[in-house]
Amino acid sequence: MTETTHLHLTPRERAALGRARRTRARRSDHAGFTPAPDRPDPVDVIERQSASRLPELVPIRYGRMLESPFRFFRGAAAIMATDLAHTPDSGLRAQLCGDAHMLNFRLLASPERHLMFDVNDFDETLPGPWEWDVKRLVVSLVIAGRDNGFKHAERARVVRATVRSYRESIREFARMRTLDVWYSRIDAADLHTLMSAKLDARTRRRVSKTFSKARTRDHLQALEKLARMVDGQLRLAPDPPLITPLDDLMPGVERKQLEHQLRELVDRYALTLPADRRALLAQYRVVDMARKVVGVGSVGTRCWIILLLGRDDTDPLLLQAKEAQPSVLAEFAGASSHVNQGERVVAGQRLMQATSDMFLGWERVEGLDGRERDFYLRQLRDWKAIPQAELMTPDVMRLFGRMCGATLARAHARSGDRIAVAAYLGDSDTFDQALARFAETYADQNERDHRALAAAVRKGRVAAVSA
Repeated sequence: MTETTHLHLTPRERAALGRARRTRARRSDHAGFTPAPDRPDPVDVIERQSASRLPELVPIRYGRMLESPFRFFRGAAAIMATDLAHTPDSGLRAQLCGDAHMLNFRLLASPERHLMFDVNDFDETLPGPWEWDVKRLVVSLVIAGRDNGFKHAERARVVRATVRSYRESIREFARMRTLDVWYSRIDAADLHTLMSAKLDARTRRRVSKTFSKARTRDHLQALEKLARMVDGQLRLAPDPPLITPLDDLMPGVERKQLEHQLRELVDRYALTLPADRRALLAQYRVVDMARKVVGVGSVGTRCWIILLLGRDDTDPLLLQAKEAQPSVLAEFAGASSHVNQGERVVAGQRLMQATSDMFLGWERVEGLDGRERDFYLRQLRDWKAIPQAELMTPDVMRLFGRMCGATLARAHARSGDRIAVAAYLGDSDTFDQALARFAETYADQNERDHRALAAAVRKGRVAAVSA
C-alpha cells in the first residue's frame, strides 16, 4: 500500500495502521544508536561530498566545521543520513527537510508581508521517514546545549519538550480537516505574544529586538551592506573570499561568458515562476553578479548573488542562485522524482513551508567547463532572522525547541499521513523519552566525528582555513 493510498482510508483505518507500525519499530526502540559495523569513515564521507565542489572553497568548509561540534554537525548532514538509515523507523513517510537542525528554523517574510516562523533550508529535501527530521532536530539542540554548558538534565528537558510539542501538534493536525492543515501557519505576532508570556523581562527585550530587526533585514538593507557606487554605477562590493564579483573572479573573456550564462539562467528560470511573478521580474534588469560563500554544509557549492534594478538605483532586487546537488538522503530514501535537483528543492520547500519566497524557482545551466548544473533561485534576504543558539538559556532553548517541534509537525502533516503518525506516537511520552536518550548518544558520536576531522587536518590529510 502506497503512502497516497493510506490517505484515502478512513481516519479509523489510518489510525489503526499507525498503531500497527509499532510492531515494526517500537517507540522505545528509537532510544538506541549503535554505529553500523561498516560505518564509513566520517572524513571520507565529507571528502566525497567535496569532490563535486569548488576546490578553492573546500578548505573554508573544513575550517568552519572545525570551529565547534555544533558547526561540524551543521556540515555533517551526509554523515548523519548514513547513520539514520540504520535506525528504526515506522515506515511512514513525509516530505523531509533533510537538514532540520535548529538554525534552519527562523523568522521569514511571506509574499503578503507577514512575518512568519518556519523551516528555512531545503537543500536536502526528499520524501523519507518522518523520524529522521525529528532526530536531526533534537540532536542539534543537545549539541548546542553542550556548547552552552547546559547540564544533562537541562538538555533532556529541552529534547522532551521539543518532541512532546511535535507529538501533540501532529495529534492536533490529525483531528483537523485537510484544508485547515494546509492553511495553518505560525504568525510571528502570535509567537511573540507566546514567548513574551513565558520569559523574563531581559529576555523579552532581546526577543522583541530580534523580531523588530527581522523586518529591517530586507533587500534595501542587503543592498546597503553588499553594494557600492563605482563610476556612477551600482556594483556588488568585494569581500573575498566570501563575496567575489565577476570582475575579480576571472579574466575578461571568461568573465563575459559566465555573465552571459548567468543572465541566461535568470531569463530561463523566470519560466518556472507563476505568470504574475514573471511579469514582476520582467520589470527588473540585471546589473551585476558575484560569487558567494554560503553556510557551513553548503560551502564549495556554486552560489551567485545577482543584483537587479527596477525603476532606478533605489529600487533593487537581490537574487541568490544556489547550486542544487542530489540530496544526501537519496542513497537511503530513494532518488528524487524530479530530474532537476533545483526543482526538487523548490517542490519540497513549497510543500513544507506555509508560504514560500515569491521569487522561488529553478533552472539548469551549462558552466564554463561544459557541465550542466542545477540551480534554484530566491531572494537573497527578506525579513530573515536566524536564532542565536549561543545566547540561549535552557529555558529559552526549551521554548524554542517547542516552536521548532510544532513547526516541523505542521510541515510533515502537509504531505505525510498525519493520522497514522499521530496514532503511532500516541499520548504517552515513550517516544519523547526515547529521543532524549538517542540525542545524547548521537551527540557523543558527533563529537568523535569532529575529532576525526581535526585529526585529519593535523595530519595534512585535508586542508582547513578560517573565513
